[in-house]
Amino acid sequence: MKKIVFSLFVASALFQSCSSDDDGGQTSQVEAPTTYTFLRDGNSSVSYSGQTTRILMAEELVAGLKVETNTEETLDAMFAHIEGASDFSDADLNASDKSVRSKVAASTDFFSANTTEANEIKADFDGWIASQVNDVFPNWSFTAAAGEAGALQQAGGGTTRYLNAKGLEYNQAFAKGLIGGLMIDQILNNYLSPAVLDAGTNIADNDSEVLEEGKTYTSMEHKWDEAFGYLYGNEADAANPVLDVDQFLSEYLDRVEADEDFAGIASKIYNAFILGRAAIVANNYTVRDAQAEIIKENISVIPAVRAVYYLQSGKNNLGVDNASAFHALSEAYGFIYSLQFTRQPNSNSPYLTKTEVDAYLEELMEGNGFWDVTTNTLDEISDEISAKFGFTTEEASN
Repeated sequence: MKKIVFSLFVASALFQSCSSDDDGGQTSQVEAPTTYTFLRDGNSSVSYSGQTTRILMAEELVAGLKVETNTEETLDAMFAHIEGASDFSDADLNASDKSVRSKVAASTDFFSANTTEANEIKADFDGWIASQVNDVFPNWSFTAAAGEAGALQQAGGGTTRYLNAKGLEYNQAFAKGLIGGLMIDQILNNYLSPAVLDAGTNIADNDSEVLEEGKTYTSMEHKWDEAFGYLYGNEADAANPVLDVDQFLSEYLDRVEADEDFAGIASKIYNAFILGRAAIVANNYTVRDAQAEIIKENISVIPAVRAVYYLQSGKNNLGVDNASAFHALSEAYGFIYSLQFTRQPNSNSPYLTKTEVDAYLEELMEGNGFWDVTTNTLDEISDEISAKFGFTTEEASN
């Protein structure tokens, strides 16, 4: 579904919510626009260029994982870009001081006090790059088999997939893992966190409309925008998002929205971003935080639904079209990896811990990995994930 029809708010409607206890429980109102458009003195106060930059860097890096002449050094440099290095085809990306790796597993809530786990996660991504170069690239022209890396073509002359010895596509694990490790973690566990939104003097500055130096926005407004940017940052017009404009969160929100069992999720997320940003302008932090919880709950559903979808898709092709089956299971692998970055609303916990996620991935990779995995295993993992998130395997597998 290329175009999402969003159910938007009535223009300049007033949204009511109970305010915090320190205003005596009075009901306050937040005036919200119909789209994510916010002006100050006639100029846009919305900015998320850094998020757009990282999305574009990640796009080119993932594409680079399928160029068998690339070296590990080349791909590592794209991942951990240094300002001014010629790592990308886009000169603006080369000039940027941003990098993808620096923001992987880097949220305030989950990783500021857990650098050991953050480093382990970064090492996973480093390892997928290294293994793609050292294990898969040398076998690019050989046929994959159980215990042997190589290529496998999908039935009917379809796409050729490049697999490790266990049937895993590292590029898919990397790309889908990045949805959680970068986009979801930064949105849910960093920029929408009160620890970030309210850091330092942000509340007083926002209340007094103290702007960042040389900018049109307050620090709190900008933090909220940066969360928005990891989902909508590649849109040509974020006031009229179409989704499916990058291969990360945008694409898979589009996919989940297209499933009638989850239709409306795109509007819930977009509308919550609008109302939360409007609440910041109105200095209503109760409404802001309520919208953040809506976003956390709904964005967390995306990797869960797609993990189950691909587990079931892979199951249905096992032994019939293994290239298609392993491709789907590789996507499932990456989405399962992303579940450790989800966020249960009104809590400090993910829906699935790193320990639980690692156990699922180890189960999928036992023996010869996808060559050996059973349909019972795929069903059991699917059902357990579905139960955690409150939907059914049947709903997610449509």
